[in-house]
Amino acid sequence: MDSGLAALLGAAVGSAATLGAAIVNGRAQARSQHAQWSRQRRRDAYAGYLSALHDRDITMDAVLDALRSDHPDLADVDERIARFVTLAREVHRAGEVVILEGPARLAEVAERVANASGDLSHVMRRMAENAHAGNTTRKAEDTALAAERERTLYEAVKDFRLAARGVIGRAD
Repeated sequence: MDSGLAALLGAAVGSAATLGAAIVNGRAQARSQHAQWSRQRRRDAYAGYLSALHDRDITMDAVLDALRSDHPDLADVDERIARFVTLAREVHRAGEVVILEGPARLAEVAERVANASGDLSHVMRRMAENAHAGNTTRKAEDTALAAERERTLYEAVKDFRLAARGVIGRAD
């Protein structure tokens, strides 16, 4: 084999190896960028959900504080409840994004938050109805039940936060 042909063959092999390495590196970089993009989308969804929960829960606390009064200002209670309902809808919308972004195990934790929220909201609605009716027979019981359900909700939100941190901390 003459030296010209050997050089040409060597150049072809080198070019093929370089092209192969470039393809492998390109695919690896694309996978890495996609994983980073996915983590960022999830992070944004989870942060949006937690932010919506925070705003809604502050309003729920204000409603419950107003209802715990011996003589609640019913117009103020109704205004706070209207604000709560608006924020609860925002939580629901943010929760739908969490479900879409996944993974399924995080959606399950978000469902526990939703259930705990619903349980507390039920007590809050009953307290408001009783306040409007002037019925104070269950006030102490409902106040204690609301406090218990607030703790349950807090624990569910804390579990969501920890689960979300675990999901966005992984490169999956």
